[in-house]
Parts: sequence; structure tokens; C-alpha cells
Amino acid sequence: MLPHDFPEWDIVYHYFRAWKQDGTWKNIHDTLRGKLRKKVGKNSEPTAGIIDAQSVKTAEKGGFVAMMLGKR
Repeated sequence: MLPHDFPEWDIVYHYFRAWKQDGTWKNIHDTLRGKLRKKVGKNSEPTAGIIDAQSVKTAEKGGFVAMMLGKR
């Protein structure tokens, strides 16, 4: 599924794997991300992060056993 002007897939994969292992891929990603953030008027590095978590309460149903009984 590579564009027609790319080399054969195994050559592309070889370079991707080598660059991923030696950190080049991360450096490319971080550099491009920083440049894009600056272009849209933000700091090159994020200053905050959002973590979202969801908990599912099972105590109201009676836990795993009650769920299994309900399926019967």
C-alpha cells in the first residue's frame, strides 16, 4: 500500500525499523510536532496534558457472578 514512487516495501521497512531502534524516528516526529505547534501559534512543547479514565461500577450489579446470571 505504499505510493508508487516509494522503493519496495522491504527497503522502506528496513529503514523504518532501523530509525525506530536508534531514535531517529522519534526525533523526526518530535521536530515536526514542535514546528507545527509553533506554526499554529502554540509553544513548541505542550504545557499541559489531559488524562481521562473511566471506571465501571460492578458493586451495584453484584459483581461478575450477577452479570453471568443475567445472561442465562
